[in-house]
Order: sequence, then C-alpha cells, then structure tokens
Amino acid sequence: MKFKFWGVRGSIPAPGPNTNKYGGNTTCIEIRTASNDLIILDAGTGLHQLAQSLLAHMPITAHILITHTHWDHIHGLPFCTPIYIPGNQVSIYGGQDLKTGEGIERTLKVQMQHSFFPIAEHELKADVSYRTVEAGASFCIGEAVITPVLMNHPVVNFGYRVDCDGTSLFFTGDYEPQFNIYKPSDKEYQPMQQQIEACIDSLVQTIQGVDALIIDSSFTDAEYRHKKNWGHGTYNGAIKLATQANVKKLFFTHHEPTRTDTELDTIYSDLLRQNRSLNCELIIAQEGVEILL
Repeated sequence: MKFKFWGVRGSIPAPGPNTNKYGGNTTCIEIRTASNDLIILDAGTGLHQLAQSLLAHMPITAHILITHTHWDHIHGLPFCTPIYIPGNQVSIYGGQDLKTGEGIERTLKVQMQHSFFPIAEHELKADVSYRTVEAGASFCIGEAVITPVLMNHPVVNFGYRVDCDGTSLFFTGDYEPQFNIYKPSDKEYQPMQQQIEACIDSLVQTIQGVDALIIDSSFTDAEYRHKKNWGHGTYNGAIKLATQANVKKLFFTHHEPTRTDTELDTIYSDLLRQNRSLNCELIIAQEGVEILL
C-alpha cells in the first residue's frame, strides 16, 4: 500500500510563494493498494490536481472517504473532473448529518445548487454513488479493510483506519483531543476525566501499531492556549498519541493557513531536536510526496 499527499493545508487554501514547499491546497490524500484500488481520503482543493492526473487512465473506479463536511474537506468535489465523464465509477463515503438526518449524498447536492455552482448534481455523467458509514462498522474496498472511527471535532468527523497488503494507516481528519472543562475541585471533574481517558484508550487501541499516522497538527502549544475548542490538535499532542500507540511513522498535517514554509521548517527542526530518542519517525506532510508502506 502506498499513499500520496495532494493537499495538506487546513481551513482555507493558502497558495503563494510562502507555501510552495509544503503546499497550499486543502486536505486530500491518495491511497493505492497493491491491486491498484484507488482510495481517496477527503476532497479538499488538492482533489482537483489528483483528478487531473487520473484523466490519462480513464475509465476509473474511485472511492472517496470524507472525514467531515467542512468546506476545506469537500470543496474539491465539484472540480473532480472524472465525475463528469461517462464510464467512471465514483463512490463517496461519509457520515450522517445530525441536523438534517441526511447521509453523505447531501454534500454534492448542496454544493452544486444553482446559487453556488453552474452544474447541478443530477447532471453528472459518471456513475456516482453514496454510502453512509458508521463508527466501528468496518467495510471493504477491494482487499482493503476500512474502519471509521468517530473523532472529537465540532461536527461529526470520522477518522479512517485502512488495512491492506500487510500494512496499515490511520488518518484523523480534523481532531482535537478532548479536554476537561471542569476544575479539579468540581464534582463533575472526575467523571469527565474518566470519560476522556476511556476515549483516548479506545483510540490508542484502535490505531495501535499502525505503519503511518496522519494527524491534524495545526497548532503549537503556545498557539493552542488561545484556540481551545476550535477542533484542532497540536504537534506535541500528535507525538503523545503516536508514542502511546507505538506508531511507526507520524505525519503532521492540516497546516495552519498562515503558516509559512520557513515557519514549518523551524517547527520541524525543533520537534526533531526535542524528540531524538523517539522510536517513531516524524514527518511534515508535503504535497506531492508519495510514501510506500
């Protein structure tokens, strides 16, 4: 199994000279199994370039796993050229919207309303299908086993574990570790703390020993103090989780949109210096980089 980053930025695209090295497109990751099954994690703006690379290989069968429906994870979908070409098969997976009760099929229908987009969803020429997934209910794509895991974020967000070809990876989507909103002196503190620890233990067991952990690492510890409850994690929080789960490779992603390449280089150098004895390999996610597991 191998994967390639097509988008590593969070919240909003950030193109320009200050982000050329690591990339300015929002989240999109291509996975290829040994049997050449195509699995795509999220559909941010990076999906457009991925889709362009597929045009020489028509017809295609693609499986797009949506972690959640915030714009930076879906706004590449209407610009995914293969959905307009007859003969292609595109399956889109994701969670149920808690407010509307609708499944992931709502995503394209909303984006492609006439007010927002010149082409309607019913005009697509490819065979586009939808599947609503549930936490813990594994399913297969070819020889790959996909396990959705509910993650902490302000909207329903699934992380996805992918097991195939004797290797495994886990992508968190957007993720902020839960924190206790009560003071230690409050009677509610201990029950809340036990609940939080149980959630963390469950996640650690789910991702135990994966070959690659791709995780939302938007903030430094100093930045996070002012951005709690925004739904995003930190570099050190990612390292802590990777250490607990005995992960082999840790990829920091969902780069904060104002973060420059130079700033990312500095953060990365500091992390490497501070974690020299770590058994896990630390890597900053970068557009265009392909990893063979």
